[in-house]
Amino acid sequence: MALKAVSIWGYSKASPPQLGVGLANSHPTLIWNQRYDFDKCRRWECCCLGVSAQRATTAVEDDEPNVPPLVQSSGAADSVHQNESKGFHKDINQLPKPLTTIDISSSSSSDGSKVRVAYQGLPGAYSEDAALKAYPKCETVPCDNFESAFKAVELWLVDKAVLPIENSVAGSIHRNYELLLRHRLHIVGEVQLRVNHCLLGLPGVRKEDLKVVVSHPQALDQCEKMLNDLGVVKIGARDTADAAQTVASNCARDTGAIASSRAAKVYGLDILTERIQDDDENITRFLVLARDPIIPGTDKPHKTSVVFSLEEGPGVLFKALAVFAMRDINLSKIESCPLKQRPLRVVDDSNQGNSWYFDYLFYIDIEASMAEPRAQYALGQLQEFARFLRVLGCYPMDTVL
Repeated sequence: MALKAVSIWGYSKASPPQLGVGLANSHPTLIWNQRYDFDKCRRWECCCLGVSAQRATTAVEDDEPNVPPLVQSSGAADSVHQNESKGFHKDINQLPKPLTTIDISSSSSSDGSKVRVAYQGLPGAYSEDAALKAYPKCETVPCDNFESAFKAVELWLVDKAVLPIENSVAGSIHRNYELLLRHRLHIVGEVQLRVNHCLLGLPGVRKEDLKVVVSHPQALDQCEKMLNDLGVVKIGARDTADAAQTVASNCARDTGAIASSRAAKVYGLDILTERIQDDDENITRFLVLARDPIIPGTDKPHKTSVVFSLEEGPGVLFKALAVFAMRDINLSKIESCPLKQRPLRVVDDSNQGNSWYFDYLFYIDIEASMAEPRAQYALGQLQEFARFLRVLGCYPMDTVL
């Protein structure tokens, strides 16, 4: 049938129950001007956008590893009063407290007088740097974990959320891929941030004086060469900003932290040395999430993020990806994750009995705008092979580091 307009949509022949997305109750959000004809597009329905990771990147950490007590140097308590009198660190009690699920359920949204951007972690986290890169004059709101940041946007406590999706060293953050399907948020932008790991310590401390270094395990791994040269004991922390706060709070002069340069300013620490990561090209990509999508254009490079599952059959994934290749659409990323609630598919083989296979969700980023007919036609053809299909967002590419 001929359609008069096309929306950003989600499609499902049999929507997987574990996704928690009710397509039938969703509503149209974006309308394009192009007209085109699909025989099978009658089954498309408009829905909210929404996307998800490997455990954590250095920029933002969601895991809470088992962290042994911080090693306290002898004489550290004697130096507390001296250090406080010098004003080496700021009053951390005045810093914003991370939002928790309990806080969100009992709070009200802001008055919208300025853009409020949620991020995971404490003040000084790499995610806060990413939020300020996206919105230089925004009010940043720390959240206790990734899901709290999603909920803060959904419940109108903040306007946007900036969350990591992949790191060039640590890989993808699968937790956020999962949350993008659970929550009805739209990807409206991306931020690429170069990670600059700094070794921080109390004022007047030299790096040679350090016996212990605290940070998130990913950051410790990414700075292994320098830490081995120093011969220090490595202790894991919940995230890099938390490590900086710990050093500032405990006033341990033989303890340093690996964190961002912004964390040094927030907690009143000295940067003993910077760019200590083993790999100089350490870059984290963040997604900007909002309640409403943006109107994509063609005036600048755009990405469109999609998640889908496929019918069984030989060569189905090849056919699904070929719909982009035949239209000269570049595929910049593909990520596969097993379906959590229904990971295995049983196939009856008459010769050898039943065979068991994983069923997957495929996340892809294509370098095309949904305002382009070629992208619309490609996704229209993709639904011929897809059992479930959802467009997570169409947004401008970040081409500046």
